[in-house]
Amino acid sequence: MLRIILHGYYGKMGRMVAEMIDKSYASDCEIVAGVDPAGAKYDHYIPVFTDIRDCNVGADVVIDFSAAAAVDGLVDYCLEHELPVVICTTGLSVKQIARIEDAACEIPIMWSANMSLGVNLVKKVIRDSVKTLVDAGFDIEIVERHHNQKADAPSGTAIMLADTMNNVMDGKYQYVYGRGMNGKRDRNEIGISSVRGGTIVGDHDIIFAGTDEVITFSHSAYSRAVFAKGAIEAAIYLVKEGRKGNAGTYTMDDLLAEYYR
Repeated sequence: MLRIILHGYYGKMGRMVAEMIDKSYASDCEIVAGVDPAGAKYDHYIPVFTDIRDCNVGADVVIDFSAAAAVDGLVDYCLEHELPVVICTTGLSVKQIARIEDAACEIPIMWSANMSLGVNLVKKVIRDSVKTLVDAGFDIEIVERHHNQKADAPSGTAIMLADTMNNVMDGKYQYVYGRGMNGKRDRNEIGISSVRGGTIVGDHDIIFAGTDEVITFSHSAYSRAVFAKGAIEAAIYLVKEGRKGNAGTYTMDDLLAEYYR
């Protein structure tokens, strides 16, 4: 049985991961402890700690859906206990990302702005397509839509998708957020626009606009379950890598190559 510490236990995504495991989506997994600043108590016989440093429960892996401010302590804990960790928190600073990359020299870490299979397949498609379309004169715009309680804008997924294309294009693009400005569009820019409203789980459109034609790659999530499933699969994968002695920074591309080839 794979023993999981759920970091961000009472958040929307933490609750979804717990629900998926309770419903036996992964029958060989169990949550042995939760961590959440909302309060320490027992929830269905699972101990919940306000601070991960107080967690004294043995585990095989940590799944994190928390807040950026909690990630530094999480990484320290996982290093101390030699635990693989799936980091699903967005809005991390450059310093925090560098810290994750350093820690991955010692433990397996997967950090992704989006854990869904569909989004990561879209990511692969645009990575393979962007140079051809840009060379043909297409402009790039990203429009993302989320529920009215989402705190960060643009979404971590939108930045991930933009970075994917920009890396292929040798970093020549600048990002323009919300286009709250006058003037013509620059050739070397990616526009990123955010919409917040209602209960939208997550929509992302990557728009390639050329002369007389437009190509749009779209992904819509109708339930948080798609992200929870991806995080659970990532945790299973990381534990296997850890047992092989394979520390490192992993991505959803590694998971897709292993499970969906």
